[in-house]
Amino acid sequence: MSADMMWLHKEFPEKTRPVSFKHPVFQCPDMSPSLSVPSSVEFVKAADIKVIAALGDSLTTAIGANATTVLGIPIEFRHVSWSIGGYGSFQYVITLANIIKLFNPNLLGAAPGKTVHGMQGHISETGFNLAVTGHNTFNLPGQTRHLIDTLRGYEGLNFEEDWKLLTILMGMNDICDYCKDKALFSVDNFIHYITVSLEMLMNEVPRMIVNVVQILPMQTLREVQKPTPGCLLQRSFCSCLIEPVARSPELRELVEVNLEFQKRLEALLYSDRFFREDFAVVLQPFLKHADPPRLPNGKIDMTFFTHDCFHFTIKGHEELAKGLWNNMFQPEGGKMMVSSFSDPISLICPPMVHPYIFTRPMAAESGPPPPLQSGALSQAAAFLLLLVGLACLRLM
Repeated sequence: MSADMMWLHKEFPEKTRPVSFKHPVFQCPDMSPSLSVPSSVEFVKAADIKVIAALGDSLTTAIGANATTVLGIPIEFRHVSWSIGGYGSFQYVITLANIIKLFNPNLLGAAPGKTVHGMQGHISETGFNLAVTGHNTFNLPGQTRHLIDTLRGYEGLNFEEDWKLLTILMGMNDICDYCKDKALFSVDNFIHYITVSLEMLMNEVPRMIVNVVQILPMQTLREVQKPTPGCLLQRSFCSCLIEPVARSPELRELVEVNLEFQKRLEALLYSDRFFREDFAVVLQPFLKHADPPRLPNGKIDMTFFTHDCFHFTIKGHEELAKGLWNNMFQPEGGKMMVSSFSDPISLICPPMVHPYIFTRPMAAESGPPPPLQSGALSQAAAFLLLLVGLACLRLM
């Protein structure tokens, strides 16, 4: 048995996988980088990504994701985080970073280790996963500044030339805290701090693609319950969602605020405001309508949730990773949305006709034609030779 699998089986028996389990190999027809480093954000392939990073809250720090008891909840399992975990390989843990490593094994920034909530993690543990458990959206500009400074000074990274992929998921703690300070956690403030952060990135970081992931509809998380001490923790960190009684005015208001967060984020990002030659922000909407995973009897499948009955286990993180990857290779207006995590997501390959991460917003004007790949070059050359030959025949 591999050391990777022993680790997962020992610390996460809830995965209910045999010790010999491996994910099937994920192979695509074209897994090569571009013939030359692309200069346009519209023609970046998965294998062109040199650097990966993530900002956010406890869902990105992967708090408790591999804990076997309540005592493990404060542990941040960053190395299995859906958007940037770098533990093992794709066959053992599916994360966005581990998928991209299939295309570029030299990917820089994937989180290699664990940290503990409340304690400063070193970059040797976090990688470029600079998310902070408990952070609200007003903390995002600070995280962004930390990331920019880290990338600028990191040895082995070419800040100007390397293509960077950043994933941001932020806002759910604002919903959890909304009733405590409706002004601070207002929709306007949510959009303001998102905007400030994205403008910082656009003004200072070249060659970057930013995935902004749409926040979850959170009401159904009230159903994630077990009669355990761990589940009581829900009330401490998301009281505004958990404590209101069903159909109460307080709960209705919170549901409306949650929906307004989604709508305003769409209004901000379904535009060309954050789009230029070497930079793009893309809203990835796969979580917009997501319902918690359920068993055949309709009850919540608790193997997707940690002992605090709120955060995702590795099983949940893997589904998030697959949803994000798929969205990256689907155009705006044609991106898949998860209806329920009960149905495992199947990974897609980058389309052969457009093997690039989709970055051009529908609001932008038509862009330049894609560069010819090696196969296309040979086809074009053959076509030109044919035309020359036909012309010669006419002259004879």
